[in-house]
Parts: sequence; structure tokens; C-alpha cells
Amino acid sequence: MSFWTEALGASVRYVDAAGVRTRIIEAGDGPAVFMTHGLTGHAEGFIRNVVPIAEAGYHVYAVDAVGHGYSAKPEDVTYNPATFVAHLMAVMDSVGVERAHFIGQSLGAWTAWRLALAHPERVLSLTSATGAGFRLADAESERTSREVHARVGAVSKAALDEPTRERVRARLEWLMADPGSVTEELVETRYAIFNLPDSRQVMGKVNADLTSDDTREDMLTEADLMRTTVPVLILWTDSNPTTPASVARRAAELVPGARFELIENAGHWPQFEQADAFNRIIIDFLSAV
Repeated sequence: MSFWTEALGASVRYVDAAGVRTRIIEAGDGPAVFMTHGLTGHAEGFIRNVVPIAEAGYHVYAVDAVGHGYSAKPEDVTYNPATFVAHLMAVMDSVGVERAHFIGQSLGAWTAWRLALAHPERVLSLTSATGAGFRLADAESERTSREVHARVGAVSKAALDEPTRERVRARLEWLMADPGSVTEELVETRYAIFNLPDSRQVMGKVNADLTSDDTREDMLTEADLMRTTVPVLILWTDSNPTTPASVARRAAELVPGARFELIENAGHWPQFEQADAFNRIIIDFLSAV
């Protein structure tokens, strides 16, 4: 069965986001919810979430970030959190949304959190699902952060440098607690995206920019977490291959009023691997905001 059967009722369209042609998977009516994926990801990462959350009463937009998926991939920019924040705000403006809930996964959560800090007036709530970008002050967290930064860059580079089906599958299996969660359709989708001409030309730069030491200055410090003013859900897993749950729990303690939830039997992609649990937690959180 195709995972697109889980998105029946959604539409795919392209918008001009301040000159960046941007692909969106979209469904529903009601308060806006933007879903933002991780490094080297694409909107299909949320293919099992768009319609269920839309059916709960929301207008859901799963967005291919600039430099990713089927969105434009300019070469003349530095791919850092500020670039992704500017693009996401341009998408909001393009579709006429003033305020929204944000569900970010990995890099997408880092992007959404930076947006919430810079423009809280545009954010109804923020969900960080296995989010990237935490930089806590203790020595152990700093060591872990540097290791994760390097590891993510290395596994992504391996798939991007030589995007065979085997390497694409290995990159996807690294995301999951159960490698069997990686379907042939998911492999073929990412394989097609990684082999687009503009992907071959630019996505290596995207990965290099985002995993460089320079971007560490944009990471979320304890002071950033403590000054966050929007409602926050930190949603983690028991088998996340990047930042451990202990760091996420500590981050939640630092954010005023934040909620922490843990999904079991999931890796870096709980929204795909344990979609029912993910959707239930998200809908409950959004309804309480």
C-alpha cells in the first residue's frame, strides 16, 4: 500500500516564497499548522500526519525547506538557521498566514525555535520533535552536542556524495528504531529527490553549511530556552540516534511551562515510525493551547 493513501484529501502545490519556489503538502481548514522537516529531508516525512491533524480541525502545511525536496535550491546563500527562518516566514506570507503552530522535526525544530525567539508574535505554539540545536551548558552535553553535529554531517554526506538506493536506504534506516520501518516507497522517494540535478549540485553544500562549526553559534543555549515565551512541547523517543532523551528532558525543564512527552519504539522519525502515537500527542497539545 502506498503511503500516499494516508494522505488522501491532501493537495500538493507550489508557492513563491520571496523568490524561492516552494513545495507544500496541504490539507484542512482552521488554525494554521506548519510542519518542517530535518536536514536532507522533505515533506513526505510528514505524510502520515498531515491528514489526521487536519481532520482534528487544523490547516496543515508540510513544507519542503529551501535547499530540500522539490523546493528551489539556490547556490548563492549560506544554509544556516537564519536562512531557513527567513524562508519559512516567506512561506507564511505567501499563503497569507499571520500566526501558526509549528511542528518541527530535527533541523525543522531548530528553525521553528529560532523563529519563535525572533518573532514570537507569529507563533501560536512550538513542537520540537527529536529537535536539533540544543546546546546545554554542562560539559557532557557539550561533548554530546559536538559528536551529534559531526555524526549527522557524516551520515548525510555518505548518502549525498553517492546517492545510490543502498546508501539512501542506509541513511533512512539510521533514522529508525526498526529498520523495517523504511519502506521501498520511502527509499524511492528520497532516491529520486537526491538525484535531482539541483540536489546533486547544492545539497552537499546544504549539509556542509549546516554541520560546520559556524552554525554552532546559532544553537539554542540555556538562556535561549529560558527566554522562550510561546507554548512548547518537546517530543522525544526512546531510541533517538542523535540527541539523547536526557538532554531533551533537561531542555524542557528550562523552558517556562514546557511539556515533555516520550514515544517508545521510535528513532529519529517518530512522526513516521509511530504515527498514531505522534498524532495523538500533537492533537492533544494543540487543543490545549
